Amino acid sequence: MNYKFIESESELENICGKLLKEKIIGVDLEADSMYCFKEKICLIQIATAKQAFLIDPFEFKGISPFLKVLENHDIIKVFHGADFDIRSLDRDYKTRVNNLFDTEIACRFLGIKERGLGALLKRYFTVDSNKKYQKANWSKRPFNQGMVEYSVMDVAFLTKLYEIILQQLVDKGRLSWAKEEFEIQEEVRYEDNHESPLFKKFKGAGKIENRSLAVLENLLQLRMQIAEKKDQPLFKIMSNSSLMAMAEEKPESIDQILKIRALSPRQSDMYGKLCVQVITKAMELEQDRLPLYPKLKRPKRDVKVQNRIKKLKKMREKSSSSVGMEPGFLLNNAVISSIALTRPGTPENLLKIENIRRWQVETIGNDIISTLGYCNR
Repeated sequence: MNYKFIESESELENICGKLLKEKIIGVDLEADSMYCFKEKICLIQIATAKQAFLIDPFEFKGISPFLKVLENHDIIKVFHGADFDIRSLDRDYKTRVNNLFDTEIACRFLGIKERGLGALLKRYFTVDSNKKYQKANWSKRPFNQGMVEYSVMDVAFLTKLYEIILQQLVDKGRLSWAKEEFEIQEEVRYEDNHESPLFKKFKGAGKIENRSLAVLENLLQLRMQIAEKKDQPLFKIMSNSSLMAMAEEKPESIDQILKIRALSPRQSDMYGKLCVQVITKAMELEQDRLPLYPKLKRPKRDVKVQNRIKKLKKMREKSSSSVGMEPGFLLNNAVISSIALTRPGTPENLLKIENIRRWQVETIGNDIISTLGYCNR
């Protein structure tokens, strides 16, 4: 596909004016989350049926003409796996995508298991995509030719893929289902993972005692400070498993850190002394100053509720096979638990369940209610 880098404010305005007359465009983003502390959008790819355009956001003070294209309700914006892109656009530009068509989500409604863009390009266009640049550092300049070609490939087939997937959804009578999911996807927003206390978003933190939690929080704060100073992602400083090992073992020296293999010798040379310092500070905290992990009030284990969950999961497996959709997408475990707890007796009441979709009620609502009725006998 022919592609063009947009090189000036006037050219951006002119091209986006033309894009506003298009019915469908493909969109993709490249970011630097593998290389920087604060990830950012590094390249924006747009494609019509005939041509691709590349926006280097580093070259512009703002990209408001393109944001108007994204927000336009009349143009279908085709993304593949839009969740990350929509959150990134919200984070960097406080914008939203209207009239989304997500080919990855659409494939779920078609029962397509291999939903990666590369797999779909091979399936429908016999094109082999090069994954060499999938984890490239997109914040570096200049781009090499391979990176540019890779980025164009990500959008070159999106409008054609849209036409194929759309027809399949129509043939199966599932377009309205997919549209409901697209509209929900449009509403996702960026969540800042750097807000204190950091342990609240750390997997496993809720299972350790308060002293260990204090150690963990100090280590998390230390890692974030180092990562920000070095402008590197958190995982490149110290892994989550390293921090948890130190939080549980509470080593008092670099030798002990090495003994429990929490850090490598190289990491110990760079960060060992600092880790010991913050661990010591946490150990010196008075008992009443130790952090508490917020505990969710969970209902007592109810045998009847557990039985309903079991029956609903069996129903889901059977329905999944007949509908031709993956069980977890057809109805996830969290929604099943809510249904089992509240026991809705009608489709109207079923729609009141948090996070349930209309398409789910339309597809298996009667089966859910029938299963609950069976459980209550």
